[in-house]
Amino acid sequence: MAHPLRFRHSEETWSAERVRSQLLADLEDNIGATATSPWFKAPPGYAAQRFEMDNGDLALFAYDETGAGAYWLGNTETPSALWRTDKCTFAEAPFEVSRWAQRELLAGLHEEAPWLSEYTYLSWFFLPVFYSKDGRETSREFFREHAAGFPDADREDALAFYDDFLKTGVFEEDRHVMAGKLGTSEYLDLTRTAAAMGEFDAAWLLHEAGYEITPEIEVATGHSLDFRAERPEEDDAYLVEVTRPLPPNRRSAGTPAAAIRDTVNTKANGDGQLAEHGGGATLFVDCSSFPDDDWAALLAEEPEVQHRPAVVFRVRPDGHVEGYTKGAVPLDLEF
Repeated sequence: MAHPLRFRHSEETWSAERVRSQLLADLEDNIGATATSPWFKAPPGYAAQRFEMDNGDLALFAYDETGAGAYWLGNTETPSALWRTDKCTFAEAPFEVSRWAQRELLAGLHEEAPWLSEYTYLSWFFLPVFYSKDGRETSREFFREHAAGFPDADREDALAFYDDFLKTGVFEEDRHVMAGKLGTSEYLDLTRTAAAMGEFDAAWLLHEAGYEITPEIEVATGHSLDFRAERPEEDDAYLVEVTRPLPPNRRSAGTPAAAIRDTVNTKANGDGQLAEHGGGATLFVDCSSFPDDDWAALLAEEPEVQHRPAVVFRVRPDGHVEGYTKGAVPLDLEF
């Protein structure tokens, strides 16, 4: 699997002639390319170039006119002159360069996928995936055709839900990590992509309850748990691990209770994160992929989930949430 889109940083001196001879020529020979002017004004102190490939790939290049280095960003093959350069995220690159590049990409994204243009924050947040080398088609398809994993929901409602949540800035400092969870595979894996959105659903539930959230918490076993949740006015912090069962109609487990039991077993037994961690973490079981009838049956039964404490919940794009708990859940949640 490829990675979300990142810059390559060259510390060498670049000129217009070198850009033509070592970047454009390389791309022209290998896949066919055209150098065009950027759509937006280059960052202050930089010259900039846009490369459009015959296969639909795109690359951007900005080089400091004083000779203090350059930044390459593209979902295409990397020219050989840049192979040994270091990579950095949008947040790690100089602000002006990053802002320019993201304006270029967002404009292109909304031209290619106009249905995303209304959801500007979601577009911006997932830009490293929406424009990734292998995942740009599948990630867009997941939001466009599968309502970001919500069953029986309009795409517009699903996208508005995540757009509004991300506007809170909850993951701005961890954007690259969280956006990357969606994956950048050229083949759409609905199980994996829906599971990734389960982490956003759990984060939404925690945020609504007043918790600040930090993702990817390393623990003593060498594993990482999904979140640490804490309230600013309180001293305690809580570890949270998230799992998202497939709905019964998409797995061999024929009942809602069996679906969550089988999924939780992978976390709580063997070498799963919760088994290795040895206790102290709350398990969030996101059943937002369950249709109404399966969720109603599960909620009526409230089955055990092989781990305590646990929160079993389902959220809908309108913000309606239902759920139940097992064990002494230390987090202050209301259903």
